[in-house]
Amino acid sequence: MWHQAVIELKPRPRGFHLITDEVLRGMPELSRCTLGLLHLWLQHTSASLTINENADAAVRRDFERFFNRLVPQDVPGYEHDYEGPDDLPAHFKASLLGCQLSVPVRDGRLAMGTWQGLYLGEHRDHAGTRRLVMTLQGVGS
Repeated sequence: MWHQAVIELKPRPRGFHLITDEVLRGMPELSRCTLGLLHLWLQHTSASLTINENADAAVRRDFERFFNRLVPQDVPGYEHDYEGPDDLPAHFKASLLGCQLSVPVRDGRLAMGTWQGLYLGEHRDHAGTRRLVMTLQGVGS
């Protein structure tokens, strides 16, 4: 079985946000996949995807603080600043974390650990919607 869907993730403030439920709603065919792989591709250069802690929101806040220290804004010498001081730092963060994930599927569910969730890293101060291409391949029931 092969299925592909594109969803628009609602605009979010800068930071890290759980999107697991939005992904599951956008790919109902996943429930019929007994063994497979879900590939996620974010069609943007200033946001990212990663998998991490899904229970404690402090982890997401700490991620934001860490990446802001790692890639600060208002650093003299950045040439690419057409859209403001968060422009190039957002691109750096997106490249460090990446724009794609592959998640195993087993028995109609994402085969993630108990405390794992899908994150959108929003690295812009004033971003809009984000498009996510989801491709499911596997064996159906």
